[in-house]
Amino acid sequence: MLNRRILRVKAFQNLYAYEQCKASNLNLAKDYIRDAFLPDLNSMEVQDKAQLKKDAETTVELFSKNLNNKALIASGDYDTKIKSIAIKAVNLYHQYNQKDLGFLAKNMVNAAESIPQLYLKVIHILIGFSNHVQGEYDRKRKLNQEALVSLSGDLNLANNKTIKYLKEAPAFNSESIRQQADLEELELEIQEWFREYIKPWEKYSAYIKLNEPSEEEDLDILLEMIKKIIFKNEAIMSYFAEQDLNWTENKAVVRSLAVKVLKNISESPDSQDYELPEIAINWEEDKEFFQNIFNLTIENDYKNRVLIAEKTKNWDIERVASTDKIILSMAITEMSFFPSIPVKVSINEYIDISKTYSTPKSKQFVNGLLDVLAKELTDQGIIRKSGRGLLDNK
Repeated sequence: MLNRRILRVKAFQNLYAYEQCKASNLNLAKDYIRDAFLPDLNSMEVQDKAQLKKDAETTVELFSKNLNNKALIASGDYDTKIKSIAIKAVNLYHQYNQKDLGFLAKNMVNAAESIPQLYLKVIHILIGFSNHVQGEYDRKRKLNQEALVSLSGDLNLANNKTIKYLKEAPAFNSESIRQQADLEELELEIQEWFREYIKPWEKYSAYIKLNEPSEEEDLDILLEMIKKIIFKNEAIMSYFAEQDLNWTENKAVVRSLAVKVLKNISESPDSQDYELPEIAINWEEDKEFFQNIFNLTIENDYKNRVLIAEKTKNWDIERVASTDKIILSMAITEMSFFPSIPVKVSINEYIDISKTYSTPKSKQFVNGLLDVLAKELTDQGIIRKSGRGLLDNK
């Protein structure tokens, strides 16, 4: 299930990606400036290459100092061309940033909402294995009917009661169609994966020796396939990594939901009543939180970094790990703009993120700084909690 912690991590990852985009866009804008001062090869006039190079660097410096202040550039005591190119570079930089920001804001929600397609594809791989077993049996039956007795155990997976249940469940079928989770294009790969990884598997060999597997045994072999084969196999994982740019982060959630698809069957004896697991208990509410923590951190990032710089005067702010700056900015944003979330919850969540995604010393650094900032911002009335947000703040 997508809980708030996972959403915070995904927002953090997209904010980090945005920082990388901004760095690239800064270099692109500087390249634009330097290109604008290259000698004109079509000009018949003698050109001062040294002066052009000097003007280019002056423009780069002017641009870098005034990324958010075109008026200051325009009023500066510089050559007209230098001011014009600097302003154009600023415009270009912000246009690139806005385009990247729009893409990331949209993509992070789409990536989260694509998780149902991914977990349904895991189930369709199991169905593909079952269909392959039936197909192989039918093919051999046509070739040699006398071989049916020795092959009868191989039909256990084809007759798997859990798979048959899902095939008859309207909710599963309709959602598979809506999410475009069918894997017809992977038919050959599924056959190869079965031959290479399922057929020689000791657990599967024991399964096909069963005379009539029980419902529990049918469910168990599928759960084991998910855990021990699909999510442990490099070739199958490579397929999912190609489908999802965030697969490394999403993998655990997808596996959990795929397992839940199978286990939920026991709660609905009639397949007509079966319901698929949701990616969140209240996705619309969680999606709003997800979008807000991303957008509000962007909007308040400059102000947040000023606060961070004030509390790290003995440090050059540029020496603070970029991941720490993002984590701290997110935490300050959450404490300030989400009144129903207790301060201690926010601090603990971002300390945990720093453990996984930042430097070895980040935990103590983030913890200490957030404790100080939380107290000061509360005293200043910037952090105001209400309802559940008042819990654990005493």
